[in-house]
Amino acid sequence: MSGTGATEGRGIVRFGWIANVVFGITAVPAAAGVGAFEAPAIEVALALFFVAIGAFVYAFVLGASRSAGGEEVAVANLFFLQSAAPREVQRQFLALFVVCLLIAVATVVWAPFGFLVPMLPIGLAGVWSARYGTYPPRRTPARR
Repeated sequence: MSGTGATEGRGIVRFGWIANVVFGITAVPAAAGVGAFEAPAIEVALALFFVAIGAFVYAFVLGASRSAGGEEVAVANLFFLQSAAPREVQRQFLALFVVCLLIAVATVVWAPFGFLVPMLPIGLAGVWSARYGTYPPRRTPARR
């Protein structure tokens, strides 16, 4: 990843990949019927979901602060990185989301709390965007 914010935001992406690995390591064996992984799968899924909630709140507050400072911040560019992040960063977060979603869909019947985890990559994208995203200046409405 190169460009403004991509280097600084690498830790956020790395955290997302580590979370996906931990999610997969616990959810897949639980879905395969390994009883010892049932409780850890639930705990990991709920922990990642609560981290996602925190990420959403943090991103929203920081995004609102940037908006109040005169930048044009919208949900599409805050959480979905539309025009706010370089293509490589967008690809990384899309890959994070797709992998997380695949794990959740593949294991949801046997490890149902995993269905909550795909919120994490979206929340992390919001954190990245709120901290490192680029936004145009807010347009002032024309007076009539």
